[in-house]
Amino acid sequence: MRELAILVFVTLDGVMQAPGSPEEDPSGGFKHGGWAAPYWQGVMPHVEQAAMSEQYDILFGRKTYDLFAGHWPNAAKSKASERLNNAEKYVATSTPLTTEWQKSHTITGDLVGEINELKSYDGPLLQVHGSARLIQSLMKHDLIDEFRIWTFPVLVGAGKRLFEVSHPPLGLRLTTCEGLANGVVSNFYRRDV
Repeated sequence: MRELAILVFVTLDGVMQAPGSPEEDPSGGFKHGGWAAPYWQGVMPHVEQAAMSEQYDILFGRKTYDLFAGHWPNAAKSKASERLNNAEKYVATSTPLTTEWQKSHTITGDLVGEINELKSYDGPLLQVHGSARLIQSLMKHDLIDEFRIWTFPVLVGAGKRLFEVSHPPLGLRLTTCEGLANGVVSNFYRRDV
């Protein structure tokens, strides 16, 4: 059986919407997209080393998948691009994929049942990159084994938050905490069972 981990970037006030660019996710009138971009140079090497150096498969929400699929298949060859392109990619979506990206599979039926089935197989860690709505569903159904959170020293007010909806109480245990030189803090939490 394999585990599922979420990998998210959040502001100090808990917003995870559109960290990369203004065009990434302007839904709900969000006007602060790109809030993490000034910190990328100091953060991405840490993310790659701490969370993306081992083999993994990816579980995406549709919007995040479309963003990644529009970039990574044609990205310059690197360890990160090779891992992303060679990973099995599972996309929670209600519509057919419009972008061809190798090793992509859709999850269109019973989300909880299909994710539980994916977790029951032997294989590498399942990682969720971004995907706010998907993460909310995973939390609601208690499917997350590890929370990998990078908190940026930025406040944006409104936007999609990591912890938005009511979900069952869950005790977590901090397994790693690292402050980066640019003020970003990396915290990994595991379920405290």
